[in-house]
Amino acid sequence: MVWIGTVINGVLLGGLYGLFGVGLALVFGVTRIVNIMHGEFIALSAFIALGISTVLPNAHPLLLVVPVMIASFALGYVLQALFVNRSMRLPDPLAPLLLTFGLSIVTRNLMIEAFGVNPRSIHQGDFAQLSIDVCGVQIGVLPLVTLALAVVLFVTLQLVLRRTKIGRIVRATADNSEVVRLMGVRPSSVYSIVMGFSFALAGVAGLMLALRTTFTPFSGVERLLISFEVVVMGGLGSFWGAMLGGIALGVAQLVGLRINPNSGFLYANLVFFVVVLLRPNGLFGARQ
Repeated sequence: MVWIGTVINGVLLGGLYGLFGVGLALVFGVTRIVNIMHGEFIALSAFIALGISTVLPNAHPLLLVVPVMIASFALGYVLQALFVNRSMRLPDPLAPLLLTFGLSIVTRNLMIEAFGVNPRSIHQGDFAQLSIDVCGVQIGVLPLVTLALAVVLFVTLQLVLRRTKIGRIVRATADNSEVVRLMGVRPSSVYSIVMGFSFALAGVAGLMLALRTTFTPFSGVERLLISFEVVVMGGLGSFWGAMLGGIALGVAQLVGLRINPNSGFLYANLVFFVVVLLRPNGLFGARQ
């Protein structure tokens, strides 16, 4: 029964890891940009959630999702519109990569200057301690909510991209930006919206991270590594692949910790290595 509980909790943890990676997969799938700032923004969004919770101290933690997503979308849109779009017009294909790398360093140092390096957390009251008993296995309500929220956001993203006008424009821009330009669409505006969506998803990931554990301005580095592993395992640009990759990493990590409490993220990294070795294009194949 202990091992069943470990696997179940690994799946729930994988929902959070999937949230880490889906925004990165979205940006790469549309713009072909690897956003190095993604991990730092997950940490920044945790601080944004902390600030909002300070202003609204009596609000339930889950009610922070909407304001965090709105603030994150706005920041992502502005970042893409003011900086990344300009770098994409340069002849050097590495320019956006170097820009987001530089922005990640600047963002981390600004967080250190503004918030210090001491671990922070969001007060949750009794919510963090809630659990349900399923056939003798204790399952935390917060991890269960995190997985459910991840699934809802993944489904919503799929519906937006497949059933709405803006979704069709985004997919057309991802396929051929020059053709959509002939149709009167500005690819730069589409890229800004996509980055906004990506940051909104990263914002939710940062909020759920802040509800689960403490965080510092340095928390983004590890989350960027997890995000990359999730996206590569699932297949570059594949949303559900990112979710499956996150679940695989979450299960591997908790099973590894059960085998050896000092293993840390070792077993998850080994699973990542094996998957990449056997399927270099990821579980769902990389988007061409």
